[in-house]
Amino acid sequence: MGQTTTIEVESHGAGLHEITAEVARAVDGARVRDGLCTVFVQHTSASLIIQENADPSAARDLERWLDRLVPEGDALYTHTAEGPDDMPAHIKSALTATSLSIPIARGRLGLGTWQGIYLWEHRSARSLRRVLVHVGD
Repeated sequence: MGQTTTIEVESHGAGLHEITAEVARAVDGARVRDGLCTVFVQHTSASLIIQENADPSAARDLERWLDRLVPEGDALYTHTAEGPDDMPAHIKSALTATSLSIPIARGRLGLGTWQGIYLWEHRSARSLRRVLVHVGD
């Protein structure tokens, strides 16, 4: 048995968007004391990560590093009909994660002190992203 909630995240372009509070609200609403929270993004050009949420420079460094690893305009890309950022967005999503599993202990997400849950938008344009949060015991 479990409960699934949909979170809509409006991204304002590429970058990390913290969704920890929204996921925590879904966990609270499910009233599960000990169990598992699964977070899943329903898109192929965005991803999910757990990362430091105390110092914003960590997020900026991750974004720059991945942009350098997967640049726009690579001559190898053939999937280019949706713009120069589309294929790099798919690759970035494949290199990161589209789902996360987080333990629930004593009714709370089992995240560490400096950990936050992020939707990582890989496209440049503003987008509305759907994230499913399933909580089960």
